[in-house]
Amino acid sequence: MTSTRCQRDNLPLRSFPSLSTLLTACFFIFFSVNIAASEKELLKPEQAFKASADSIAPDLIQLNWDIEDAYYLYKDRFKFSSGTEGIELGEPIFPKGKFKHDEFFGDMEVFYKTVNISIPLIFKSGNAADYTQMDINTVSQGCADAGLCYPPQKQTLSLSLMPPPQVEKTQGGIMSALASIGINLGGQQQSSDLLRHEQAFILSLNVEDGNTIRVSWDIASDYYLYRDKFSFAIKNNDGITLDTPIRPAGKMKEDESFGRMEVYYNRADILLPLSRSQLQATEIELEIGYQGCADIGFCYPPIKTTVPVKLPAGETHAAPELIQAVMDETFVSEQDLFAKTLSSGNILIIVAAFFVAGLALSFTPCVFPMIPILSSIVVGQKKAVSTPRAFALSMAYVQAMALTYTSAGVLAGFTGHNLQATFQNPWILSVFAILFVLLSLSMFGFYNLQIPSSWQSKLNSASNNQEGGTLAGAAIMGFLSALIVGPCVAAPLIGALVYISQSADAVLGGIALYALSMGMGTPLLIIGTSAGKLMPKAGGWMDKVKAFFGFVLLGIAIWMLERIIPAAFTLSLWAILAISAAIYMGVFRRFTTKPATQIQKAGKVVSILLLSYGGVALLGAATGGYDPLRPLEGSSLSDSDQRNKHIAFIQVKGLDGLNAELAAAKEKGQTVMFDFYADWCVSCKEMEKYTFTDTKVQQALDQVVLLQTDVTPNDEQDQALMKEYGILGPPAILFFDASGVERKKYRVVGFMDADDFAKRVTQAIP
Repeated sequence: MTSTRCQRDNLPLRSFPSLSTLLTACFFIFFSVNIAASEKELLKPEQAFKASADSIAPDLIQLNWDIEDAYYLYKDRFKFSSGTEGIELGEPIFPKGKFKHDEFFGDMEVFYKTVNISIPLIFKSGNAADYTQMDINTVSQGCADAGLCYPPQKQTLSLSLMPPPQVEKTQGGIMSALASIGINLGGQQQSSDLLRHEQAFILSLNVEDGNTIRVSWDIASDYYLYRDKFSFAIKNNDGITLDTPIRPAGKMKEDESFGRMEVYYNRADILLPLSRSQLQATEIELEIGYQGCADIGFCYPPIKTTVPVKLPAGETHAAPELIQAVMDETFVSEQDLFAKTLSSGNILIIVAAFFVAGLALSFTPCVFPMIPILSSIVVGQKKAVSTPRAFALSMAYVQAMALTYTSAGVLAGFTGHNLQATFQNPWILSVFAILFVLLSLSMFGFYNLQIPSSWQSKLNSASNNQEGGTLAGAAIMGFLSALIVGPCVAAPLIGALVYISQSADAVLGGIALYALSMGMGTPLLIIGTSAGKLMPKAGGWMDKVKAFFGFVLLGIAIWMLERIIPAAFTLSLWAILAISAAIYMGVFRRFTTKPATQIQKAGKVVSILLLSYGGVALLGAATGGYDPLRPLEGSSLSDSDQRNKHIAFIQVKGLDGLNAELAAAKEKGQTVMFDFYADWCVSCKEMEKYTFTDTKVQQALDQVVLLQTDVTPNDEQDQALMKEYGILGPPAILFFDASGVERKKYRVVGFMDADDFAKRVTQAIP
């Protein structure tokens, strides 16, 4: 029998200009199909799609279709009904199909080679033992790649049902024993209300290909399976062996029977790779063992069941891409891990995890510059500062920073807009840098020397307010520092923002962000308080300490301008600062006392080192250098290979520019790495200096198309691009496979060192 797409779904006549046109079209299609069939005989539907049914649990059956090559079945064309009175069907469980473009229906999910569909059974009598046989009515529809589509095929399949096992509820510890005899402690559920194991853990099985079997359990609410209690064996082991099962990570649970155990809630998916010396299509018997419990304390005895499995022809070993697919499912990025921690709802764990993450961030360039700012606030007092006063000033600074960080984070979670990125405007950064310069001049006492007394009082008053003369002044500096000094994006922050955006739970997300902020602020609090305790009394030493912090504040001003001015000019400023500090320390002066004290000698050594560094930095800036830590790197004086070792990105602008490059890479079958960069992004600079220059990273990216967008302007195109991908700010690195689809789980946010980044690349781009 020959059929065409015109017959398939009773398309209305109004889809065509006239009945004659319809008949003509059908005639020509019919004619062309028969010509094709004459060249290669098409199979009958019962040959192309061979159906069978198995009982894999007392209340679960599995329907199987073996599909010939170059044929496929539509997922949404399956229909099932029970042909046995007293048995109803639950919701079918389908495996993932493949999307195929259909000229009539667009993109459709279809199955090639094989499909295994699990269907739970519902017994009206409530007892599976009352039924030994059943019939199931099926409807399916498929096509051949050659263009022919079959009409819907109706079949009735008969099968014998697996009898329910006799479960002795005597294992699983004291609580299980009590539950087994119906004893209820503390108002817990009676054992008569417990599900049978086949209801609590619904087993299904899907043959991915001739070398891979996926075994899955749908787990009832408040029940779980042990990760280490699974076992698998092939009973008729004839040239087919099981490799190591690939299991996803579970959730840790304190179990009264076994102690701390890793368990699965809701669902468990395990992939079984097969090695084969017998490569032909065959049927095996797979023995599956597992054990689980209910949260109320009842544990089932170990369960074993044997399931027949029809394997198509295979290879010697499982396909590497399937193994990679399972690794993708089990991989959890840092930001997703923090979001998952929030989803647990455990306040103590959330606060502890985010506080510790904040402590780790406190020693990064995102937070470290706040240490001299806070210290200068305490040291800049006109009178000696007591320890309680230093603590109060430090607490005002840290609390303002933490509350600002939390508020900005919650706002970003709801709106997708990064307030910190807004404050990276060149004008704002310039004004803030000038503020630090003015504060540093007050440390040197320049106000008294260079301005009229009427102006001096006003400047001193303003300086005191901002340096920390009042708690409000310290709080203002904390507020500005959170927005301007440390605009960093890190995995804990992104995890919290993802949770807030998805759950709309601003309270829990805000608690996490506040804990993160206080973790970042704790070292600041300790150092600020210590600065007051260790600060020398008024006198000559006090002036030298203030001068030291004056130079530190000038360094912070340069560090902020580094985001918006050329690198060579920044290096020149660092050189001038170092030379100025050396001169201030008396590098050209002789010792005032003879013999010189140890402190004077140490000061002379430091001043000579500063002068030497300043000279080298000036030379580097004049010859093309750019890195203050390695001033000659990249200059004309360095090795040419060293100068050219940075990876070259293709610059793109906006969503249209990215889509064009992704399309070009897709045509060539190339994978893509896409980097969000900004001049004001500290972690972006770290990635460029320490990660992208590493040989291992460059080798991992050798065959990858490298794209980068500079979002320094933060204009409409930049904001639209970041909104499209849910990026709150740089640094963020995305990976796309050869088909142009982002591998979202492998995103990198924040700084990542070279070793970890090279591993991430190999995971994201197999």
